[in-house]
Amino acid sequence: MTAVFVVDDEPQIVRALRVGLTASGYDVRSAGNGETALDMLAADPADVVLLDLGLPGIDGVEVVRRLRSWTQVPVIVLSVRDRQADKVAALDAGADDYLTKPFGMDELLARIRVAMRRAAPAGSVSGPVVRAGDIEVDVAKKLVKKGDRPVHLTPTEYALLEALVTNPGKLLTHRWLMERAAGGSSGGASQYVRVYVAQLRRKLEDDAARPRWILTEPGLGYRFAEE
Repeated sequence: MTAVFVVDDEPQIVRALRVGLTASGYDVRSAGNGETALDMLAADPADVVLLDLGLPGIDGVEVVRRLRSWTQVPVIVLSVRDRQADKVAALDAGADDYLTKPFGMDELLARIRVAMRRAAPAGSVSGPVVRAGDIEVDVAKKLVKKGDRPVHLTPTEYALLEALVTNPGKLLTHRWLMERAAGGSSGGASQYVRVYVAQLRRKLEDDAARPRWILTEPGLGYRFAEE
């Protein structure tokens, strides 16, 4: 049974999540603060972590940073904070997704499924060849095709595309893409990445103005759509 760990200091939220998740077949554990959550997760790992940001003691962003020092467990932030700065901080710290309260249980369950697919064993998503519609990315050979036609990409364009296709469904921030995929500094990351994404869309999307695969999350970054 998939284990979901809820980190939230509001008992009513924890109860509601426990009821909804348990009814959907998940095993649910919880903690009311970051320090306790880290200790419990170290002793008994979970499959997915649902994390509030406004916690007593260390905040949620610090919890994500500490988790990422020793585990890649999927972390979905559930928070009333809807400022872009808060979302970017959590995502840059290592969170996989960000859902603003209030939210629907169906949407949360869908986000959990996406996070679980992304965390599946290597080869299931990021194997030698990744396909999305008529786009084919051979990660081992660093070759890209659209239909039967080879697509020429610059090294930076390819690095960005590989980062996107090997993290399907995950929101990748401008800063993350700039620093980890494009290999540059974070200064001007938003504009820099936007230029290269526009070029990728022109080469790969059927309609660059209405992209099917490389999706924009306004003010945050980009997400590669799953089939």
